[in-house]
Amino acid sequence: AVRAQHPWLARFSQGWLVHGYQAVCDLLGDDINLVPGFGPIIDFYGVRGSMWARFMEEIVISRSGPEHARLRASVVHAFTPRHANLVRPMVQRVVGDLLDEWAPRGAFDFAEFASYFPVTVMCGLLGVSAEPIPRIREALENHLKSLTFDPAVKPLFMAGWDVLWQFADTVVREREASGGHDEDALLDAMIAAKNAGQLDETELRFMVLTVGLAGYDTSKNQLTVTMRLLLDRPDMWARCAEDRDFCGKVVRESLRHSAIATPYRVVAQDFSYGGHQFRQGETAVLAPPLAGRDPAMFPDPETFDPERSNAGRHAAFGRGEHICLGQYLALAQLQEGLHLMAQRLRNPRLAGEPVWRPFLGAWGLARLPIAFEAG
Repeated sequence: AVRAQHPWLARFSQGWLVHGYQAVCDLLGDDINLVPGFGPIIDFYGVRGSMWARFMEEIVISRSGPEHARLRASVVHAFTPRHANLVRPMVQRVVGDLLDEWAPRGAFDFAEFASYFPVTVMCGLLGVSAEPIPRIREALENHLKSLTFDPAVKPLFMAGWDVLWQFADTVVREREASGGHDEDALLDAMIAAKNAGQLDETELRFMVLTVGLAGYDTSKNQLTVTMRLLLDRPDMWARCAEDRDFCGKVVRESLRHSAIATPYRVVAQDFSYGGHQFRQGETAVLAPPLAGRDPAMFPDPETFDPERSNAGRHAAFGRGEHICLGQYLALAQLQEGLHLMAQRLRNPRLAGEPVWRPFLGAWGLARLPIAFEAG
């Protein structure tokens, strides 16, 4: 219905929603006229001056130009395609350990199960224990609710912030006090960058939280959405157990068909695109989940087809200088995870009513109850 009114743009309560494929790609790559930042969200909740607001404004995904490049340089080496392939054995161990614990149950909430997967991998990448994760899951969940423009969630994410900051501060202090150094551990590399003057103390902790939050929410939401799609396609699930390469195709098509991230941008200056005039200070939400369903780019877009020839042209990881830093790790995690899960969770089926998250922010399933035979 929205496309019938305009091929790529729609109004929403807080600004503009860009939904056309070409427009999403072009505007995600426009680092001059559209800048990242959560200022409109901070103002919406009226929390300027808080530490949470400072975090949202100063993290790497909110910075542009040289400041963005400086912060990104402190972690980029850990997210190259080569490094993503090197950590595949660790990913396999994490999935195997989780399946050893969960598969014998015969039924569980897949969204809950998935929440322990990517964040445990990220803890391994950081070189820290995943032991605190169950205690801070609620704080992680509540933080991400802030992106929904729902006034009711303000007390939740503000209270959760203290939990998250304490986690990051404790992790850093304990590692520095230990005097140890692991050249393969991302946290040690970030501490070295801080000691070299490339990060300050607060930026270091913000970066730990940024990596942790990214590891918690994006991949597990995408994995859960993918599982929901495959529950209706048992032949594809069975093939995933046998064919790891096919799992990669499934992941790419999932990112095309049902991407989970909707990046925010602020209009830096008046400019025109596609006959529309954007005004300085406006909020623009660029929606890869909708761009992936644009029939102008993807014929028969509602059909889930892993053999689709152009599925890899999805916009789920963004464009421009803020293209997703962890995309290669995410692809490796999802491919390895699907392959092993399909071997251990046989004939999965829906065992209750799924619950969906609000669309804006980090979309996906909050609850996906399944039953299966343990393989």
